Amino acid sequence: MEHSVDLVSPWRARAFLAAAIAALELLVILVAGIVLVAKPLSRHIRHSAAAKAAPVAHRHAARPAKPQHAMLSRGQTSVLVLNGNGRQGAAGAEAAQIRNLGYPVKGVGNAAHMDYGRTVVMYRPGFAAEAKRLAREAQIRLVSPLDGMGVRALRGARIAIVLGSSS
Repeated sequence: MEHSVDLVSPWRARAFLAAAIAALELLVILVAGIVLVAKPLSRHIRHSAAAKAAPVAHRHAARPAKPQHAMLSRGQTSVLVLNGNGRQGAAGAEAAQIRNLGYPVKGVGNAAHMDYGRTVVMYRPGFAAEAKRLAREAQIRLVSPLDGMGVRALRGARIAIVLGSSS
């Protein structure tokens, strides 16, 4: 009695088993990759879609609009007048003109130095519109935020006029 041993069959069974295990491993890797990548990718897609849907709303919400017109009345806009040209009595004379325009003068004094070439209206943060109105009414051409002067130096005033040798 002769038994034939099929040597091909065990090799095919092992190859089939190895292929099945490899396919299962590939499936596990793909599922893990999809799970790890899908969540951040979906957030990114949602964020991009929301940004495209309402870009104007995000831009306007970030910055409040600057006021275009003076917010305070002349009587609420206090002014400090400083002499920056060295002429005696110049700050007092300018303060009288500013009072005649309806602005309260918080103080009169000398600037830190006496070599200002031009008269300038300087303003605290948030009072640009009031400073431009005052400059227009007092016929002063130069308006700027506080430059070289701290808010404390204004002695509670919202705007400072520093007199120079010319307007």
